[in-house]
Amino acid sequence: MSPAPDELENFVSRRLTLMLAAAASILTLGLSGCTAADNATEPAADAAASGSFPVTIEHAFGETTIDQQPTRVVAWGWGSADDAIALGVIPVAIPFQNYGGDKNGVLPWIAEALDGEEMPVVLPDSEEPPYEDIAAAAPDVILAAYSGITEQEYDLLSEIAPVVAYPGDAWATPWRDLIDITGTALGKSDEADALLASIDAEIAGQAAAHPEFAGKTIALTSDSAGTFYVYKKEDPRVAFTLDLGFVSAPAVDELATDEASFYYTLSYEQLDQLDSDLLVNFGSTQKESDAFLGASYAQAMPQVQAGSVASPVGAAFISSVSPPTGLSLSWGLDDYVTLLAAAVNK
Repeated sequence: MSPAPDELENFVSRRLTLMLAAAASILTLGLSGCTAADNATEPAADAAASGSFPVTIEHAFGETTIDQQPTRVVAWGWGSADDAIALGVIPVAIPFQNYGGDKNGVLPWIAEALDGEEMPVVLPDSEEPPYEDIAAAAPDVILAAYSGITEQEYDLLSEIAPVVAYPGDAWATPWRDLIDITGTALGKSDEADALLASIDAEIAGQAAAHPEFAGKTIALTSDSAGTFYVYKKEDPRVAFTLDLGFVSAPAVDELATDEASFYYTLSYEQLDQLDSDLLVNFGSTQKESDAFLGASYAQAMPQVQAGSVASPVGAAFISSVSPPTGLSLSWGLDDYVTLLAAAVNK
């Protein structure tokens, strides 16, 4: 999974401390990058057809022009590596994923997709982009459309290669948009359309196979380190789950705060107000999941009392659907739907 909500908040809000030596070494590379224009918040791309270049992609820090079809791709953040691979482009370097990845930081669906292929360089496990390692990969584009890079980080990365940043808020790019953006950047728009059509057909097939999902209200949550998180409709895992036929519980909106774009925290004393037909609670381990269900504050929730709780457990499983990617959604879909169906039909 992308980092847990508290980790994401740290990504988004942290203050960048740049190492002057690292900055100097990168600036001396003399690699041409793109320039940032005035801030823009709406995603857009100009391309006459799939594979035509140059292409310009607007994002939160301005716009990036990619002059030629990239051949050396570096991915940073979440999902961009997955989507590039799903579109037939193996990056030269991918981020280390400490949540859901193996000891080498490689997610299982990436390992399966690249079985028999040379594995990309896995970048060091770091909150900040590892500039020198990225530069050493000699990229001609850096995909960071679902990440938490700051404008200062964007500017420094742009000294290495054109950078495709997120279109709106950090860590909040809808998963479908991420596939579109990746396809545009790589000259694979037609392939991106085909991938989305395939995924949509798979989701529609699951929805058709489970008519009991239609119209059922749902709330997606996690209880971690003494903090209870509720995910808003803007969160990609919620959007994907609603595509299966569920509707967001009115209580999710009624209790929402503005503390973050895709989630909010709820005091344990308020949990009984989070009413829905189905509760989905993500737990990194079975112990964590069991601890939540056995807690007095959880026992006060109507869904727990009724047994209408789906409990996805395990870092890789949770990562595959929260948020999904062009590779991970199919990898975890069947198991996720099985959990939802068991809880709805209980």
